[in-house]
Amino acid sequence: MDNLQIIGSEEWCVFNELGIPAIKARVDSGAKTSSLQAANIKIVNRGANEWVKFEVSPLQENRSIAIECQARLVDRRMVKSSSGISEVRLVIKTPVTIGDSTFDIELTLANRDTMEFRMLLGREALNERFIVNPAVNYQLQDFDDTEVNKMYAPYFKEKSGLKIALLASNPLLYSNKRLMEAAEARGHEIVFLNVEQVYMKLDAHSPEIRYRGGTILKDFDAVIPRIKPAVTFYGCALIRQFKNLGVYCQNSAEAITQSRDKLFASQLFSNNDIHIPITGFAKSPMDTKDLIKMVNGAPLIIKLLESTQGKGVVLAETNKAAESVINAFKSVNTNILVQEFIKEANGQDIRCFVVNGKVVASMQRQAQKGEFRANIHQGGVASIIKITPEEKKLALKAAKVLNLAVAGVDIIRSNKGPLLLEVNSSPGLEGIENATGKDIANAMIVAIEKRLKYSN
Repeated sequence: MDNLQIIGSEEWCVFNELGIPAIKARVDSGAKTSSLQAANIKIVNRGANEWVKFEVSPLQENRSIAIECQARLVDRRMVKSSSGISEVRLVIKTPVTIGDSTFDIELTLANRDTMEFRMLLGREALNERFIVNPAVNYQLQDFDDTEVNKMYAPYFKEKSGLKIALLASNPLLYSNKRLMEAAEARGHEIVFLNVEQVYMKLDAHSPEIRYRGGTILKDFDAVIPRIKPAVTFYGCALIRQFKNLGVYCQNSAEAITQSRDKLFASQLFSNNDIHIPITGFAKSPMDTKDLIKMVNGAPLIIKLLESTQGKGVVLAETNKAAESVINAFKSVNTNILVQEFIKEANGQDIRCFVVNGKVVASMQRQAQKGEFRANIHQGGVASIIKITPEEKKLALKAAKVLNLAVAGVDIIRSNKGPLLLEVNSSPGLEGIENATGKDIANAMIVAIEKRLKYSN
């Protein structure tokens, strides 16, 4: 016992034979075998032996780096995941270096993309080598950000690519950080622009866009708009100005404006044979009773025309409650939609993420108990789902009707088939990337490259 080293609950591991210079591992004495995040797993035969080729994204903060690895396959094992699901996993054996110690370790190749840590260090690796102190971290070796960036410098491409502007409000949001790192990983220069600190000069001869302090914004190839609802009007004016200066905007001002106006969007959907829950709109309080009857009565949904993330959406359980809420909104001159409640959906909806005419990822969102809104921002729980061809067709058609290159399309399953709830022009990446393990930020950057016919 005296010669055992103390190891923390998190440690850096190095896999020289796999070409992984550093990867953070969560130390878990409850797991027998260690596991490693792996994607695009392929088995190849080499003489009498089977080998495995796979990709590892070793940095939990940056999914855009993927290292191609290969190792001899030593076993196939039935492993129960932390969620209680048993599956067959491939097992490899390779040397690992932790601090000053280097030894062979068995690793199961697992899809840990939805997990915080890309590696789990199990007790077989710990036995007779380490004592775990869960109160501390990085006892054997610690790498700072500068060291990690230096190790992974070869995996970042030279900055000779496009110049992209990310037009948004908060650089610390998950979605914005992911888009910045994805663009940089593909060799592009990307600049964060706070939408409220950009201003413009309107002039027939020399129109301009400037940033705080007077910096003239020029030479941009593309703009990714991620505009919050509160600044839709101003943000769309800026997008039109960028377009007038010849810059490609991933979503146009017109498309964003249409998607944000729920009444106009609903009219476009019904005019284009896109099925939505029965929806009503009226101005006069005198018509409230008939409006409720028109959408099949209570329970029903009442939505503010410019609601987002489930805010400004109310469920009225009875006709009397519906009348009260509708008339209250109307008394303060707030425009609302009244919509039938799809009871059989059981608080579930589907978010399809559309990029350039393709559904790149889909997730199912389940509302919390006692809540009817499945939005992640309202506490909804996300899980991966396989959508039907009919649902895929509906998602693509909805994005096309609004002319959105990037869209989060929300669908609900009803007894009448899939119904479109709404389309979001600035869909968040965190929930769907974590639920599906897909690098959607990268897909958005690739879509810009294709649109601009850029090749590296």
